[in-house]
Amino acid sequence: MLEKSKKKIAKNTVALYFRMILTMGVSLYTSRVVLNALGEIDYGVYNVVGGVVAMLGFFNSSIGTSTQRFLNVGMADTEGDNLRNIFCTAVNVHLIIGLFTVFLLETVGLWFVLNKLVIPETQMNAALWVYQCSILSFLITITSAPYSAALIAYEKMSAFAVMSIVDVSMKLGIAFIIKDSYNGSRLKLYALLILATTIVMQILYIMYCSVNFKKLRYRFVWELHQIRKMVSFSGWMIFGCLSDLLSTQGVNMLINVFFGPVFNAARAIAVQIQSAVGNFSNSFIVSVNPQIVKSYASDDLKYAYQLVFTASKMSFYLMLLMVIPIIIKSSAILSFWLGNVPEYTSVFANLILLEYLLRSSYTPIAQINQASGNIRLYQLCICILYVVNFIISYILFSNGFPVYYTFVVSSCIALIGLLVRLWVLRFQLKFPSVNYFKDVTLRVFAVGIISFAINYLITMSFSDNLFGIIATVFMSIIVTTIIFYFLGFNSMERNFVNDKFSFALSKLSTHRK
Repeated sequence: MLEKSKKKIAKNTVALYFRMILTMGVSLYTSRVVLNALGEIDYGVYNVVGGVVAMLGFFNSSIGTSTQRFLNVGMADTEGDNLRNIFCTAVNVHLIIGLFTVFLLETVGLWFVLNKLVIPETQMNAALWVYQCSILSFLITITSAPYSAALIAYEKMSAFAVMSIVDVSMKLGIAFIIKDSYNGSRLKLYALLILATTIVMQILYIMYCSVNFKKLRYRFVWELHQIRKMVSFSGWMIFGCLSDLLSTQGVNMLINVFFGPVFNAARAIAVQIQSAVGNFSNSFIVSVNPQIVKSYASDDLKYAYQLVFTASKMSFYLMLLMVIPIIIKSSAILSFWLGNVPEYTSVFANLILLEYLLRSSYTPIAQINQASGNIRLYQLCICILYVVNFIISYILFSNGFPVYYTFVVSSCIALIGLLVRLWVLRFQLKFPSVNYFKDVTLRVFAVGIISFAINYLITMSFSDNLFGIIATVFMSIIVTTIIFYFLGFNSMERNFVNDKFSFALSKLSTHRK
């Protein structure tokens, strides 16, 4: 059973990495085309106005995570007998929450857009068009989110990968349409076509699940005890997601109010880089998460903790492979990618990547907390940290500090957040937090510092042309992998890697003969 789980993780990881490579390349190129087609002002307006919807649409990710968790626990506990009721209840809860959020967006959110955001008068009509399209996109996405959660819960990562590739391909087509084939308001057309893409993608998710998951076909179910459990769990998830978005989209609003939409464009590009790089490690994490939840729900704590330790190291390592060359050659990469680079983009990108790198190592431990169902204290502590991040950013901006200080604060909060998470898990779940800190945190941080120093010394003299960028990437992969192998892995993990490598070589040798 253990070997079967490992093979499934490996298979799903391969599928997700194939998805990641294609979607990352297409998304980054799409960003360049859209930025040049819309211009810095319109690109910034789109991201800050759409950010209002994202900020009040925090329900989507939280309740979607809850759905996946309840489906995985249902698979472990009831062998699928209760899955349909869980799924149908989730769809109903999503619909109710979606309609309630739309009410907030059309009242509080609309007031904020009209009265607080800094938007050029000539672009206000287009901004409102973007806002309404974003609201419709949100409502469609949240009501069908249980279907995408079902794909992950059932570990159908190949289908999930295909859906993502279709999504980014359509968005690339949209980028070329607004670039070459339209002379009117490109911002309005872009928002409308993104809405159309959302509709198509959600129809595909629903059709796939309806055909392949017979137990999850929708019927009207209203089980109050299941709703109470799901809403109770989701309520604390929503609480945490709200505070997280306050420290991201909320800070994005502060940047708009204090510095204007051009800086929103710079931040949007930096976040695009962070998202692309994050997918490199998240693909592995997504493939592991269902196994962590199922193992914990089945009381196989030893295997669950083993997965968390290894996943934390691999998440950090995969992020480090990408972050080091990007930080070293950020200015050259941005110039080659975008041509015209908004001010502060390089600084924003480097600081956001640093924060995300710090957070990547402890992402898997959240799955243990969610699997336990005892998430109140965990979410409360994280919420406080995110709110502090927003408050400190507001104080800094109000006192005339430069815009990039907010990202420095976020990195400091990320470090504190790691210690808080470990304390909560040790206190509530008897999680081996001390062992985690010694075997994971200290190891990966040492690897990160040493890898960056050595790579910087080796590549600092490389040119800033395409050849120099490629050479920096390859050198970083080689150096970081060697350092991580000797310092990042413990002896058991090194033996596992050696065994797998020897097995692969023997297979290759046999095939050649």
